[in-house]
Amino acid sequence: MENVKEFKVYNSMTQQKEIFKPRVPGKASMYVCGVTSYDYSHLGHARAAVNFDILYRYLQHLGYEVTYVRNFTDVDDKIIKRANEIGEDPLKLSNRFCEEYIVDMNDLQCLLPTHQPRVSDHMEQIKDMISQIIKNGYAYEVDGDVFYSVDKCPNYGCLSGQKLEHNRAGERVAVDSRKRHPADFALWKSAKPGEPSWDSPWGLGRPGWHIECSAMSAHYLTFNFDIHGGGIDLIFPHHENEIAQSWAACQEGKISYWMHNGHVTNNNEKMSKSLGNFFTIRQISERYHPIALRHFLISAHYKSPLNYTVSQLESSSDAIYYIYQTLEDCESALSSFQEGGAEQNKKGPRVTDAAMNCIKKMQEEFEEKMSDDLQTPVVLTGAFQEALKFINSSLKMLKKKIQKKQLLELLESLTSVEKEVKLVLDVLGLLSPASYSEVLQQLKDKALKRAGLVEDDVRRMIDERTEARTNKDFAKSDKIRAELTVKGIALMDVGNETVWRPCIPSEQ
Repeated sequence: MENVKEFKVYNSMTQQKEIFKPRVPGKASMYVCGVTSYDYSHLGHARAAVNFDILYRYLQHLGYEVTYVRNFTDVDDKIIKRANEIGEDPLKLSNRFCEEYIVDMNDLQCLLPTHQPRVSDHMEQIKDMISQIIKNGYAYEVDGDVFYSVDKCPNYGCLSGQKLEHNRAGERVAVDSRKRHPADFALWKSAKPGEPSWDSPWGLGRPGWHIECSAMSAHYLTFNFDIHGGGIDLIFPHHENEIAQSWAACQEGKISYWMHNGHVTNNNEKMSKSLGNFFTIRQISERYHPIALRHFLISAHYKSPLNYTVSQLESSSDAIYYIYQTLEDCESALSSFQEGGAEQNKKGPRVTDAAMNCIKKMQEEFEEKMSDDLQTPVVLTGAFQEALKFINSSLKMLKKKIQKKQLLELLESLTSVEKEVKLVLDVLGLLSPASYSEVLQQLKDKALKRAGLVEDDVRRMIDERTEARTNKDFAKSDKIRAELTVKGIALMDVGNETVWRPCIPSEQ
């Protein structure tokens, strides 16, 4: 691990960038708060998952052995409320949406975490931690409920900057006259009719929200681990309360880095289920390729707000099409020359200076920007785009008559640049296991769906345009092309043939 590049991350606790120094050399441990599984997941959930997947991938790229834990909250007030509304067992409902979330994550090309624990499977660990907190004098039991004594935690507010008096009863915590302090929060809730419950030293009941993550992170990673992540909305009260609980259970415990991603907004207002202004991952991936959605989600820095707009998604979809078309053209050209038996000289062809410069620049920019708190928007532009341009200009060169030595060097250069482009795409999670041509066809199918057309409609309009051009009716020809461009379908004349590809819809 001596050659690992210095990797800086923004630590929400210290509010500054810090060099990542894992507790165990060569190994990294991270816990990320997952979803409360009572519905299909929305873009806010997708953003958290994708951005911490990038962190997971980049740590692996740097050579770390990573233990990545992302939980499911499958026991919660919201789940019980939804289950009661539709007459379904709460655990069956939550299990169903846990499975749907895994499907969405697979579509978005998020790697499976090392562990995906569920609250319902970790009741013993949760009860043990609550018992330890009570034993240590930081919690108390009242009529089967257990509350955390917030005023006994000297560092309460260290992450959020929230003062104890800001934690007003009725806003963040339930009003309850039995509490010793209005800000005290529940570690264990006594059983109520129609709710799932488990036996405990305090009677039948279920855990409060915050304790689950403290217990599960400690179970899988101990009280001392490297990174704890989640959405910025979890800083207070969830992560603040986690810190308080974990400290109360084990005062020697410490999490080194707290990382938080920004909100996804809709018309600059936070996208959330409670506001009803959210789009589910499914709704978006019905109309846009999941890889295009992933591209959109990393097109802003993970800490910044990301405003959802259709035009942004269109831009991402267009960018992905261009990347995959370039790679497919490259693959096709290289395979045709291999089939044609382009000879290799004994020494082997060298990579051109232009290609070497292109690769070096892309590698340096990638490592520099990713190691500076994961600057994905910069990586998607700059030297990476120059590499794609290099491939396309080299492909044009292949169509010209050139000397054999130059041809072999060009083929070697293309192979080397393509390899580096794929490496960047792989770390960003934008490289599909499907073939380039399959992804391009999927992108075309989504574009047709958005346009409200089928392939035959486009073929018919291409034929009409060809006939109009034959008859020198260029006004009609231009009108057909413009009508399709408005719908996000671009026509291109290649030799005597007209082909189509998706494009960003033009304004009428």
